[in-house]
Amino acid sequence: MSITYKDAQGIAGMRVACRLAAEVLDYLTPHVKAGVTTNELDRLAHDYMTQVQGVIPAPLNYQGGGDVPFPKSICTSINHVVCHGIPSEKALKKGDIINLDITVIKDGWHGDTSRMFIIGEASVAARRLVTVTYEAMWHGIVKVKPGARLGDIGWAIQRFTESNGFSVVREFCGHGVGRKFHEPPQVLHYGRPGTLEELQPGMTITIEPMINAGKRDIKEWGNDGWTIVTRDHSLSAQWEHTVLVTPTGYEVLTLSAGSPAVPDFVHATAT
Repeated sequence: MSITYKDAQGIAGMRVACRLAAEVLDYLTPHVKAGVTTNELDRLAHDYMTQVQGVIPAPLNYQGGGDVPFPKSICTSINHVVCHGIPSEKALKKGDIINLDITVIKDGWHGDTSRMFIIGEASVAARRLVTVTYEAMWHGIVKVKPGARLGDIGWAIQRFTESNGFSVVREFCGHGVGRKFHEPPQVLHYGRPGTLEELQPGMTITIEPMINAGKRDIKEWGNDGWTIVTRDHSLSAQWEHTVLVTPTGYEVLTLSAGSPAVPDFVHATAT
């Protein structure tokens, strides 16, 4: 399977799907608080997606590369869960950090985004991890332009992350997205500048670094076929945007009214 390049109609479809995905996170935001279960967040998201937005929750029954279909409509990854956390009756508590990962399908197009939430007064270390991970994502995004290489994105994320004392998960990466949930190319969050595929207008990719407070090593948790955790039980954070390569630079398709403020350094580099 090769990289897909979206035409004007495809870009319009991606803009709609990505906006809707971001709006799910906006809708969930006031509900993400101590005492709520991740099952409740999943139910709220599912009902909003299917009954209000008229979209399909892409994770629900998604097969992925394993044998077990994903059983819920969103991913909820708490504290040391790196990714693919399955909603459950576990209630959030003060001090937790949680990633909500949303992918919707609208008219055949996939919009994919995730956001971190801090429950109450988290530790200084947890808040710093969340902030650095957000900025690391944007350090990757600002490298997006025609003629740049995927290695430029990975290197920018890795350099910033490691300079702040954190580590980059290597087993999971960003990806092309469009008519399919996961398309080529793989978007690594580490690497060397000037390497890997060249970015061209019409590409839509996710940039979604998973950053650990401790070592980068991970492992599968339990036997649910999905949940990934840090091997050393350290905290992990992730942010994700879907990004379009434009003729002059990039367009972040998953920004919404409730998205966190873009870092100051981005305004100086955006095109």
